[in-house]
Amino acid sequence: MTDSPVLVITALGDVTADLVVSELYDRGVPVVRLDPSADFPEPARMSARIGADGFAGDLTTATRRLDLSAVRSVYWRRPTPYGDPRQAETPEQRFAVEQSRAGYTGVLTALPDALHVNHPVRNRAAEYKLAQLATAAHLDLAVPDTLVTNSAEDARAFAAEHERVIYKPVHGVHQRGADGRNRTIWVRSVQADELDDSIALCPHLFQACVPKIADIRLAAVGGELFATRIDTVGDHLDWRQDQRLITCSPISVPSAVGDAVRSYLHAFGLTFGAFDFALDREGRWWFLECNPNGQWAFVNEDTSRAIASALADSLQKGTPA
Repeated sequence: MTDSPVLVITALGDVTADLVVSELYDRGVPVVRLDPSADFPEPARMSARIGADGFAGDLTTATRRLDLSAVRSVYWRRPTPYGDPRQAETPEQRFAVEQSRAGYTGVLTALPDALHVNHPVRNRAAEYKLAQLATAAHLDLAVPDTLVTNSAEDARAFAAEHERVIYKPVHGVHQRGADGRNRTIWVRSVQADELDDSIALCPHLFQACVPKIADIRLAAVGGELFATRIDTVGDHLDWRQDQRLITCSPISVPSAVGDAVRSYLHAFGLTFGAFDFALDREGRWWFLECNPNGQWAFVNEDTSRAIASALADSLQKGTPA
C-alpha cells in the first residue's frame, strides 16, 4: 500500500486542503489532486468498468495516470460545483452537464475499499440542520429551542415566547449579487413585529439566542478532537462575518461533550466534522450545528497543524480514524 495514492478532490486554491496535501507529501504519500468540474472533460480522462472481476478503471490528468482500484483514500473537500443544467443553451449541453454530474461523481464515490473523508453521500445526509439538532439532542447535547416554519403566526408566537430570537437559513446558501460576488446570509436577530406573511414562501429557521460569551469551533477527526475558542470584538452574533475581529485559542473539551461528538460522527457515518458551539457564562456548551466539511485552517497555527496531521493519519492509513 506504500505506493497507493490519496485522491484529493477540491478546487484550486483550497487553503485547507493544501495543509493536508503538504503533510502527506512530507510523509512521502503519493497524492493526486482533482477538481472534476474543472478538469473534465479536458484535460482529464476517466474510464471505469464493473463486471464479474469487480471494479477496474483509470484516471488520467494533465500530469498523472491513476489506477482507480489502487486508491487508498479520498479527501473529498470542496470541488467546484458543476454548471446548472437549467442555464445550458441547448438540450445537448443540458444533457452533458447532467451526465457529468452523475457520471464523474458516481465513479469517484464507488472506489472499492477506499476511505472517504467524508463520502459525499454521507456529507449530504449530514447537512440537514433539523437532523443535526435532533441527533445532538438525542445525544444529550444542549440544543437551543428551535422552530422551522413557513407560518408567520407561529414565527411571531415563537419570537414573543423568547427574550431574544435569531434567524438563520435552513441550509447554507450563497446568493450572487449584481457585482457577481457571492453574498452570505448571516445569522441575525429578529423581532416578532417584522415577521410577515412573506415567510410563507419557504421554511425559515428561528432559534432562541444563547447568551454566549464566546463561540467554539471543534474539529473532530474520528476519535481525535481539536477545539478552538473564538472570542469576538464587540457583540457579533455571527463571528464569520468579519474574521478580522476574532481571536482563536485552544480550549479543552468536556468529557461528556467529547463522547457525544464521537457518537454524533458515528450516527452519520462521518470521519470528520466541524462542530459549532456557543459557550455561556456557566461554561455550558450549546450545540449549534455541524458542518461535515467545514473549515478549520483559520484557527491558531498549532491547532490547524494538528488537525492536518490527524487527517493525514487517517488518509494515509486508508481506514477510519
